[in-house]
Amino acid sequence: METKSQGYLHGYTKEEQNRLYQQARFLETSVFESIDFSKSKRLLEVACGVGAQTEILLKRFPHIKIDGIDASQEQIHTAEKHLKNSIAKGRVNLKLGDAGHLPYQDHAFDSSFVCWFLEHVNRPVEILKEIRRVLEPRGIIYCTEVLNATFFLHPYSPATLQYWFHFNDHQWNLGGDPFVGAKLGNYLTDAGFNNVTTEAKIHHFDNRQPEMRQQMLDYWTQLLLSGTAQLLNSQKVSEELVNQMREELDLLKLATDSIFFYAAMQARALA
Repeated sequence: METKSQGYLHGYTKEEQNRLYQQARFLETSVFESIDFSKSKRLLEVACGVGAQTEILLKRFPHIKIDGIDASQEQIHTAEKHLKNSIAKGRVNLKLGDAGHLPYQDHAFDSSFVCWFLEHVNRPVEILKEIRRVLEPRGIIYCTEVLNATFFLHPYSPATLQYWFHFNDHQWNLGGDPFVGAKLGNYLTDAGFNNVTTEAKIHHFDNRQPEMRQQMLDYWTQLLLSGTAQLLNSQKVSEELVNQMREELDLLKLATDSIFFYAAMQARALA
């Protein structure tokens, strides 16, 4: 199914599913501060996963109804349990399906939400074309995606950067794109969308925000380690490198001058 790349780097364990809920809540302000679905009534969430972002959409926009689609039966099953009250109220409908062949009629939705998904697929333009097909004319789409080349740490952390290279290289070899955020403008334009705008979502923490810096380093430690099992199994990294990375991350949390920087990208466009 097109909704998955050839393999999902983070896996589908219970621990990973819980991490997705924590991630959505932790990054909520950054992801949603520029998103406006106030005029939307029926929204399509492509790759809804465990329903982590769905939960936030329901809370922030209490008037909308959401159709969520995902290629993973495990994720859909977890989302159904997590969102059971909203499903019972008729606000959410979840479906197992292929993002490259959406099981909806033309112009069925007035809005669409895509978050941390296009990094995992190898035919993003085709998927965006399919989303445009099911959006009504001038329907709105928001895409939020990674740009992993922007990751920076101080003090210099060579083991972490080496691990990060293999993390991204493995995702690329699986058919994904860890740098897709920078390409959203091109991809949306190629898919036929109009009025395409992009915005960098910058996370830059130093001595001015010690508490947020600590929280971000904790979050990123979990994110980095979420790929460890698959990277070890594929022999992309060694146990020694993983342990060295852990040591560096612990030192970063203790350093008095540590710096964290990362920028994701968010695009807005009209069908």
